[in-house]
Amino acid sequence: MKILPLAYLGSQEWWREVLSPDAVVDVGEHYVKQTCRNRTEIATATGRMALTANVVKGASIHKKAVKDMRLDYSKRWQHQHAVALRSAYKSSPYYDYFADRLEPFFTKKYDFLYDFNRELVEVVRGIAGITEPIRYSEHYIVASPTDEDLRNHPFLGPASLPNRPPLPTYWQVFSERTPFEENLSIVDYLFNEGQL
Repeated sequence: MKILPLAYLGSQEWWREVLSPDAVVDVGEHYVKQTCRNRTEIATATGRMALTANVVKGASIHKKAVKDMRLDYSKRWQHQHAVALRSAYKSSPYYDYFADRLEPFFTKKYDFLYDFNRELVEVVRGIAGITEPIRYSEHYIVASPTDEDLRNHPFLGPASLPNRPPLPTYWQVFSERTPFEENLSIVDYLFNEGQL
């Protein structure tokens, strides 16, 4: 079994792994800050840009399960993400086809990070034309020695899982000005290339 964390607009590497037939997303795992659980990266005119969904902070944040993490709306992160996505991708070939399906995630208030991410995964799955369901755990998964436990893999930055084929290269909006940025959020690929 391949065990993955739940990701916010998961990277291309995360999507490649989660679509494996033996993959399962562990929603009972402990939340780890500054990871793909609430962070993603997009390409802008100046290079990579991190987008972070704010969560409620507290002394016991590192002991909470991902499914119990609450979103924090004291700052306008949803608005900032919507503006960043529009600025980065409005001239991409497929932005107009898919943006309206993502827009509700930047206006509706979700109580929990889990609900926000899981619904977003399902919408992205539909946009990408993926028919296979994503498997989710109901509680924390204790990894066995034969499992591939990817919960501690960052899934941000360049792809780095060993023994994997390279991720595809493709045209990006700012290709004329900046070098190709590998392993960005899946929306970079979808806005630029369409379905998987």
